[in-house]
Amino acid sequence: MRNILRRTVLAAAASLVVAAPAAFAEDSSGVADTGGPKLVLQIGGQTEGKVVIDLLTDKAPKSAERLMTLAKEGKYDDVVFHRVIDGFMAQTGDVQFGKKGGDTSMAGMGGSDLPDLPAEFSNISFQRGIVGMARSADPNSANSQFFIMFAPAPHLDGQYTVVGHVVSGMDVVDKIKKGDAARNGVVDDPDYIVKATVEEK
Repeated sequence: MRNILRRTVLAAAASLVVAAPAAFAEDSSGVADTGGPKLVLQIGGQTEGKVVIDLLTDKAPKSAERLMTLAKEGKYDDVVFHRVIDGFMAQTGDVQFGKKGGDTSMAGMGGSDLPDLPAEFSNISFQRGIVGMARSADPNSANSQFFIMFAPAPHLDGQYTVVGHVVSGMDVVDKIKKGDAARNGVVDDPDYIVKATVEEK
């Protein structure tokens, strides 16, 4: 049951999908760049480019540390964007079942070999560019998967941990290959993370 925002929440939100407004700024999340560590994603596939995520180590220290740990270990390399819903979000990070070139039919159901994380809810709203931790029905079940918002989704506020926000490369995020709406965003031949690295000052 690891796939609730990996499945059911997205199903509920699919009815709210609208096109992401083109007028949004590069980072319209309303969250200032903290100057802290950055998760850098090199995207490949149909879409190519670099996405830089400012990790909110003050708001979600355990979740931010998890993303950094997995990136430094190379666990996110070649992991696909298995569920992408136009006007809503792009989800990735299943290091167990989401590796490009393998059987990704279970992508969205897995995590890592590390323990699940406690919820780290904050008052940050899910706006365009916000990065959240995916989880199952249990609020304390986030592990490795995360999602990037194409557009505001305030119904997620206080329900999912906000772990960061995109500070560069939202134009790349916007181009990530979209999934089949009839299949709740499941993507055939999905784009993927070629390499994930961490930049620390």
